[in-house]
Amino acid sequence: MKLYPIESGNFKLDGGAMFGVVPKSLWNRTNPADANNMIDMAARCLLIEDGDKLTLVDTGMGDKQSEKFFGFYYPWGEHSIDNSLKKHGFHRDDITDIFLTHLHFDHVGGAIKRNKDRTGYEPAFKNAKFWSNKDHWKWATEPNAREKASFLPENILPMEESGKLHFLDRKENEIYTQAKEFDFGVLFVDGHTDKQMIPHIQYKDKTLVFMADLLPTAGHIPLPYVMGFDTRPLLTLSEKEKFLKKAADKGYYLFLEHDAHNEIITLKNTEKGVRLDKTFTFNELFN
Repeated sequence: MKLYPIESGNFKLDGGAMFGVVPKSLWNRTNPADANNMIDMAARCLLIEDGDKLTLVDTGMGDKQSEKFFGFYYPWGEHSIDNSLKKHGFHRDDITDIFLTHLHFDHVGGAIKRNKDRTGYEPAFKNAKFWSNKDHWKWATEPNAREKASFLPENILPMEESGKLHFLDRKENEIYTQAKEFDFGVLFVDGHTDKQMIPHIQYKDKTLVFMADLLPTAGHIPLPYVMGFDTRPLLTLSEKEKFLKKAADKGYYLFLEHDAHNEIITLKNTEKGVRLDKTFTFNELFN
């Protein structure tokens, strides 16, 4: 197995929304805001090369939405999936599987593109299967009013229409499963959105955890630092507490999808609770 970080593009989000009830005077220390109260965000995906299987975990926003849409998210930087894949010697047509932690637009948008004559939509990775889970798919395709703006039909329905949509095999009420379809474990969490999937990958004698929106940035480590976007913030609080303690105790390496300035971190136990220990670039840790 080999892993590669894939940068799909940077953007900005409102800092207040990203930190919920936490005052700006606190979160601004770790995630400084600009004049519009926006903070830097990444859409850092992960490519897993395992035998004949080439799996991309999440896909970023993509580029098919309108100029007005992207105007809300202030894209910045030069990153793109194609350039990042090319850097590692791959092309999007090489991808065999797309593993989607959840179906919010900033995680799934890049999976689907407009067709050639711009009359509809088609898979952006023509040779790939798409992976979600049944519970989250139902949640996303029958969205509540709070999340409806994040579950865009043009990002989701074309996967099913393509005939390439697959669901991870999971027993009812199972919180953690060793995915038989992939060589990694999956933790299911419900605070941010229903049945978000958090991959746990054993790699070079380390446990690397793809954090998705369970821990968006290193600034979100303190327990009350919960996003305003989360549908069940008190559940996020509980899920975070259990996970962060386990991560600190077991020495997990946390791969941060949304932190524009920290790729991988470790945690430690302190008198004030679990806190940041060390930060790494992917290359520092694994090359």
